[in-house]
Amino acid sequence: MSFVSAKNLIARFYEVSEEGKQQLVATPINDLSIDINQGDFVAILGHNGSGKSTFAKHLNALLLPSEGTVLIDGKDTKDESKLWDIRQDVGLVFQNPDNQIIGATVEEDVAFGPENIGVSTKGIHERVNEALDTVDMQKYRFRDPKDLSGGQKQRVAIAGIMAMRTKCIVMDEPTAMLDPVGRRDVINMAHKLNKERGVTVILITHYMEEVIDADKLFIMDRGNLVMQGTPREIFCQVDKMKELRLDVPQATEVAYKLKKKGYNIRTDILTMDELADEIKAIRG
Repeated sequence: MSFVSAKNLIARFYEVSEEGKQQLVATPINDLSIDINQGDFVAILGHNGSGKSTFAKHLNALLLPSEGTVLIDGKDTKDESKLWDIRQDVGLVFQNPDNQIIGATVEEDVAFGPENIGVSTKGIHERVNEALDTVDMQKYRFRDPKDLSGGQKQRVAIAGIMAMRTKCIVMDEPTAMLDPVGRRDVINMAHKLNKERGVTVILITHYMEEVIDADKLFIMDRGNLVMQGTPREIFCQVDKMKELRLDVPQATEVAYKLKKKGYNIRTDILTMDELADEIKAIRG
């Protein structure tokens, strides 16, 4: 059974007019169906306004479907009796870590979640230690989070989710505010959690190089799922991606341009190392 299963999901946003009537202002998701297996590392891509972040908020019931269903490990997000379980299963990491860090120290912030779900003092200590070790932030445990770099703050945000021992982490553009080093560290951390701890990772990003190692990509456009497949299957469709106003990895773009110039080169190249090897093979 899929860990995340969205079926015919429709999300509508309304506002109340001056006359007190509800008026439809947007339909950011329109008849979306997606299945994600436990332990997968998947990425959701799409241009601004495609519905990615709206979908993310449905995964731990911050938003509820206008129509259709979202099941998390078999639990319906519209079932109020399952809300607490769903939010312990799925943790969200947002673009700006300052919006979800509330502790006066790193230790306090990571401990906040477990404390609020009734974990014992001993259990909280164990969870905080484990989480800080995993994200390599143990030496900063008594620091004020506001004194940390952007990448370090995101590690603290991830540690806070880990301490809840969620089965799934949804990362909504977690590297958008970071420099290249910070982006690399956060993505490497996500892969570490996925590979070593079996945590399902759902990554929303605009950086194509961040998703070349994902198990599967879902491409959204105007609230619809328009493409899905492995990174190689998706990125080799360069013309289609450009139609959707999306980039492809730099190495893929170079291979695409060489192919158009008549060179006999693979079009499913994802990395610069692969590109270098392919060029060497062409040159003999």
